[in-house]
Amino acid sequence: MPSPTRTVARVLVVSLCALGLPMPAVHAELVATDRVEATRQGGSSEREFLGSLFDRADVRSALERQGVSADEAKARVNAMSDDEVAQLAARFNSFPAAGSGFESTLWVGLLVFVILLVTDILGFTKVFSFTRPAK
Repeated sequence: MPSPTRTVARVLVVSLCALGLPMPAVHAELVATDRVEATRQGGSSEREFLGSLFDRADVRSALERQGVSADEAKARVNAMSDDEVAQLAARFNSFPAAGSGFESTLWVGLLVFVILLVTDILGFTKVFSFTRPAK
């Protein structure tokens, strides 16, 4: 069995050799005007995305609880500038997709269990009866 220093040396040699591998170069180029205009017109799809949200029943009911009709909200979105629509669409895209928080609670519980298990094995705590502290 090789010694730990020899294993570390081998890993370092492989890592340093990997650093010397050729990397693809990045090239800059001029952007044509028609491509810039095409990206500017992309704001209409963001506007359509926000408008389509008001067609959903859950969004309509939430708006009505706040005292705003869906048609009034659509009119407000249509009155916004392209930059405001882009910012609002970016905020909607950054929200987490669904989930009730149960998954987060499950992960936190698992993390606490693992931490308590490790500290129990190391002898810092005595929470679980099925572990023996390491000497």
